[in-house]
Amino acid sequence: MDSKHVLDQVMETMGFSGSVKPDMQKGFMDFYQAVLKPGSLSVKTKELIAIALSLSSSCEWCITYHTKLAVDNGATDDEILEAAYVAVLMAGSPALMHVSILKSALEISRPK
Repeated sequence: MDSKHVLDQVMETMGFSGSVKPDMQKGFMDFYQAVLKPGSLSVKTKELIAIALSLSSSCEWCITYHTKLAVDNGATDDEILEAAYVAVLMAGSPALMHVSILKSALEISRPK
């Protein structure tokens, strides 16, 4: 599945969830925004953590989404791959195999 399509699916899922259970989706989005706003950690650092956790959870949608947000918040390819290897250290070869999804996400996240 290509990364652009995955990003579209994330947005479609969020929209669908909001239309079916608006109060729950609003609660999730409020929590999401509170967690990812700058605090003791920068947004970029939080997104790098999210990438590592996404890889260790084998969530293709999360990998793609958080890679895009990490790039948008100034993360370099080197920083993203280093975060990916933290996931590989903790989650093993399944996380390593999902680096191919990360590679595709990086390709669509960087301006041409």
